[in-house]
Formats: sequence, structure tokens, C-alpha cells
Amino acid sequence: MKIIIVGCGRVGAGLAKNLSMQGVDVTIIDKNKSAFDALGSTFKGRTVEGIGFDQKVLSKAGIEKADALAAVTASDEANIVAARMARSFFKVPFVAARVYEPRKAKIYRRLGIQTISPVTLGIERLTSILVYPNLNIERSLGAGQVSLVDVEAGQTLAAKTLKDIEIPGEIKLVALTRNGRTSLPNDALVFQNGDILHLSVTSSARNKVNHLSSR
Repeated sequence: MKIIIVGCGRVGAGLAKNLSMQGVDVTIIDKNKSAFDALGSTFKGRTVEGIGFDQKVLSKAGIEKADALAAVTASDEANIVAARMARSFFKVPFVAARVYEPRKAKIYRRLGIQTISPVTLGIERLTSILVYPNLNIERSLGAGQVSLVDVEAGQTLAAKTLKDIEIPGEIKLVALTRNGRTSLPNDALVFQNGDILHLSVTSSARNKVNHLSSR
């Protein structure tokens, strides 16, 4: 798999090193050559100096054969231009961009560009910590209508079954982790102390899960 990253700041460098360690063919672009110092001596990918939305620079990075591109510079505008060029002009199958402004993120998602908004993610995470202290909200789907939530089964959930926690259309057990091993649930499942329940939960049902896990 070949992935191009535009922007070698903290996020870009960290992403590039992580992907490279997993054996992914990574090329990272930045307009400042000194930014590549953050990659360290163990980075095995390629570096390309230049503007991340310049057609010649992208071609030099091998975008014609890229499977995915992530634009993570400090500029929303630069990220969107690079992402749209990759998506529309070079037909890269998977494209994502970091966008600080939440309103812009929603607009570009409608154009087929996956966006990550640190502001929105930060707000959602802090809200979950403050309002739902018993829940570990891993990810919000859509506009936050559904969340993937992790709940540890303590004494209150031990010996309970699926029918004790699931509510059709509101709460669904997706998977369960027991003793470090994750598996799909079945109707005969009985929870044990220390189990991690991976739930899909609607926003209106978060209080129910929070209350259930705190009893």
C-alpha cells in the first residue's frame, strides 16, 4: 500500500512514522526541508520538498500510484486544495484532510473528502469526560447521533446478559473483550467482572448507559 502525507508537522511526522513502522510505503511532502528532521533516522519512507498541492510535487511523490492521501498541514485551505486535487484530478481512492474549522469539515465531507476536525473531536471528548464519566467514547459517527462506547463490567454488570443491557434502536453490544481477547457476542453470553463491553449507542441513550455502568 502506498500513502502520501502532505505536511510534516507533529501530526504528519507521527503518522508517517507510525505507517512506516507497519510496513506501509510512505511518502511525505513539506515545503520546509528542515521539517523532515522530525522523522528521525529510523524512518524508511520518502521525503519530497515542495508545496503539497502543486501538481508537479504530487507527481514527484508518486501520486499516480497512491492508494491514499492525508493532508495534515497547519492550513485548512492548503489541506482542502491538496485533498480535492488528489480526489478529483488524480483519482486517489482514499483521501482525508485535517480541518480545524468544524463548519468547513462538514461541507467537505459532503464532497466526498473525509475530514478530521481536532476542534470537534476535542469538544466531543471533553464533553464525554465531564458529562459521562463512566463511559469511554471511542468514536462518534455521523454528526454525533451514534457513538462507539467502551464500558468496563464491574460488579453491577457481572452475571447480566444481553437482554439486560440492549435496547432496540438505542443500545447494541458490538463486541466484548475478555482477558485480552475480543469476540462477537452471542445470545448465551453472560458478563463477567472485568469484561470490556464495546457498545454502539445513540446520543439520546448515553445517559442510560452511563447510569447502567455506575449502578
